[in-house]
Amino acid sequence: MPGELSIIIERLGLATLAGTAIGLNRKLHGKPVGIRTHSLVALGSAMLVYVSYGRAGLVDGPPVPQTVQGIVTGIGFVGAGVILHRSGSKNRITGLTTASALWFTAALGVACGAGLFVPTVVATVIALVVLIIGGPIEGFIETHCRKPESIPPPPEPPVE
Repeated sequence: MPGELSIIIERLGLATLAGTAIGLNRKLHGKPVGIRTHSLVALGSAMLVYVSYGRAGLVDGPPVPQTVQGIVTGIGFVGAGVILHRSGSKNRITGLTTASALWFTAALGVACGAGLFVPTVVATVIALVVLIIGGPIEGFIETHCRKPESIPPPPEPPVE
């Protein structure tokens, strides 16, 4: 039991920390889905995968792929809700990065639940780099490399 407890703490703890790191980045950028949501998504995903393994700890057991499939599907719906909720304008779509971060955080939880700690840490670092420098790079590209939009001529007044 003490060995199992340390495994549980290790897997669920790292999942929560990885989710917290991604959520902190989102919160620092003023996004509505932050630390608590990302942490709970990662923790919940890790818990579901860990429970799917059972005490045997087998990765190839039948419940594991079905559990992962359910997690991915469920997070897809949550992400869609984030996108639809934030996209009030018909011409502007927002929330894609937040939805992607939630989906990624679920994957971190799955990896932690499976005991894949090194890929979790590496993926978290890579994701944070993308989230931190991706916005400024996109801004630079939009301001310096984008073709100026042509302004359509004003409509002619009606003839009476």
